[in-house]
Amino acid sequence: MLLTLWATPRSTSTAFEWMMRQRGDFRCFHEPFNELFYYGEDRRSQRDAEVAARPGHTYAAVWQDLVAQSTAHNLFLKDFAYSIEHFVDDDMLNRMQHSFLIRDPYKVIQGLANHWPDCSFDEVGLESLARLFDRIADRCGQAPPVMASDDLLTDPAATIRAYCDAVGIEFMPEALEWDAGERNEVSWYGEGTGPWHDSLRQSTGIKPQKSNYPPLEDDPRLVDLYQRALPHYEHLLGYKLDIADGGQA
Repeated sequence: MLLTLWATPRSTSTAFEWMMRQRGDFRCFHEPFNELFYYGEDRRSQRDAEVAARPGHTYAAVWQDLVAQSTAHNLFLKDFAYSIEHFVDDDMLNRMQHSFLIRDPYKVIQGLANHWPDCSFDEVGLESLARLFDRIADRCGQAPPVMASDDLLTDPAATIRAYCDAVGIEFMPEALEWDAGERNEVSWYGEGTGPWHDSLRQSTGIKPQKSNYPPLEDDPRLVDLYQRALPHYEHLLGYKLDIADGGQA
């Protein structure tokens, strides 16, 4: 199995990935394509262009390695659609089992802009996420599972149980708790774990986090990003898992 969670930045996706790591039955990969997007030999972004790429670190090489490992192991990877949309073809889609995680773009943009004040609309990620969702749904004839971050934060056990039912894996309640500590497994080689995962390092499970981000209304550019992203979020929200019965709405 090559189980993929497509998400947006700042959507609780890394905390969900950390839960998957506690299970012990999946090899987990943290944003392999997003790392390539910024730091690979065939990178698409110049945000950190001064960081030298590792020799041979390309989209094709990483994908080939994932396919090879998936023949012998269950793999879980979480990533962002915007970082692979240019590369993914039908064969890649066929080899993955797809799932999605969404969050209110107001909160996504607040968190993203806190780290990258110049974040772009593409980096918000919801438009590409919706395009990928529609592409997969059209190919498969049914919508892939969609989790809502608000559900994951307010009722992680019910949401993760519904997710496990939807993707056909065992629900392991013991994986919902862990010890605080370093999270080097979720850092890229181009930059340290840094402030992106401060909350995760301090966490012992998935739960709401307090933040003091300024309101988007303070920056008209961010308001524009939100207004452009909102229809894509609302489209995906219509397909979110119904955590009351473990099924899909």
